[in-house]
Amino acid sequence: MPNLLSEKLEGIFKRLRGHGVLTEANIAEALKEVRLALLEADVNFKIVKEFVERVRVKAVGQEVLQSLTPAHQVVKVVWEELCALMGSQQAGLALSSIPPTVIMLVGLHGVGKTTTSGKLARYFKASGKRVLLVAADPRRPAAAEQLAVLGESLDVPVHRAEAANADAVRLSVEGVERARSQGFDVAILDTGGRLHIDDELMDELVVIKAQTSPHDVLLVADAMMGQDAVTMAEQFDRRVGITGVILTKVEGDARGGAVLSIKAVTGKPIKFLGTGEKLEALEPFHPDRMASRILGMGDVLSLIEKAQEVVDQEQAEAMVQKLRSDTLTLEDFREQLKQVNKLGSLEQILDMLPGGQRLKEMTGQGLPEKELKQVAAIIDSMTLRERRDHTLLNGSRKKRIAKGSGTTVQEVNRLIKQYLEARKMMKVMKGLSGRVGRKMLGASNRAFLS
Repeated sequence: MPNLLSEKLEGIFKRLRGHGVLTEANIAEALKEVRLALLEADVNFKIVKEFVERVRVKAVGQEVLQSLTPAHQVVKVVWEELCALMGSQQAGLALSSIPPTVIMLVGLHGVGKTTTSGKLARYFKASGKRVLLVAADPRRPAAAEQLAVLGESLDVPVHRAEAANADAVRLSVEGVERARSQGFDVAILDTGGRLHIDDELMDELVVIKAQTSPHDVLLVADAMMGQDAVTMAEQFDRRVGITGVILTKVEGDARGGAVLSIKAVTGKPIKFLGTGEKLEALEPFHPDRMASRILGMGDVLSLIEKAQEVVDQEQAEAMVQKLRSDTLTLEDFREQLKQVNKLGSLEQILDMLPGGQRLKEMTGQGLPEKELKQVAAIIDSMTLRERRDHTLLNGSRKKRIAKGSGTTVQEVNRLIKQYLEARKMMKVMKGLSGRVGRKMLGASNRAFLS
């Protein structure tokens, strides 16, 4: 996610809020800094110029300058314009009323098309769709093999060439025909990577598109390429005609130039973001939520949706019961760490929380990812009985656990101490009820929101 841009914009608006009353000069100075921040984020120059001018016109209006909180009104204007820049509304996939829905993925070599095919298959399967993956890259046997491995892990069939040097067009057509005849809801064509300047290979995509009639042609692009990704999107759209973009490696993109420029430059919406290597690391793109993240407001809705998808409801309810009965074990604690890991890295989770950027700054040395992995290693080195009954952990057992986890006895002791303190805190929280409990909850919410 574009963390560097978020940090700079937060600093600009913090200084703006320091002025009780805003003048046109204050706003002009802030917008100069916004313009520079966007250019440094590798946003298209023309887009930046037009964006800043639209914000300036709205921000110097009487409604903003004469409001009780003019700085907040300026931030609101910037948020609205960021939303408009990225497409305003979420752009969903074009699902066919008569199956199968055909989705064709195109792009350069090495941008993550095959992994993205697997992610899309998982996305559709989670909503009850029958999916067929089509390995439409016969020139690279390793791609078909990778797709087969992904398909096996998802329990999704893969249509692939039986012989070497198969024709990509024929393979794609056969894959779609198989999806139609065997009652699949979705067919995903994983085409081979190619440069937009390779006329022969680009013409092949045109033929595949003409003969399979895909409902969506999605360009898979590396977000870390910045403006090069935008230029590539323009070329693929001109040569083949795309309906949308999936940006990969967004978790490593600290600037955000591609996210902010693609829709404005190409007119084609971003439909998904790839946020990691795992198959579940694919998010539908919401312009309003991304604008909130960029301005440090968080994205709680996406976090809730992700939690609902990855957290086992029965396990969650069982955990609540354990908390109430004070029977939480180290084994339960380990299971909770696994659930949290499914949500992504701590940095990604904090990006979705209001004020998360400030919390990251407060840590100074960075986020405690290493400590969490260490905790998991220590608990994994315990026997099942030890996880369920911490009182068994005597000196010799602790030495064995420390050796097995690559830690020290002191670190094992620290974990046990933290676990016991957490249980003690849970007892205290359990005792809070009625009006006192509600008052404390209300106070904590106000503190969080302030």
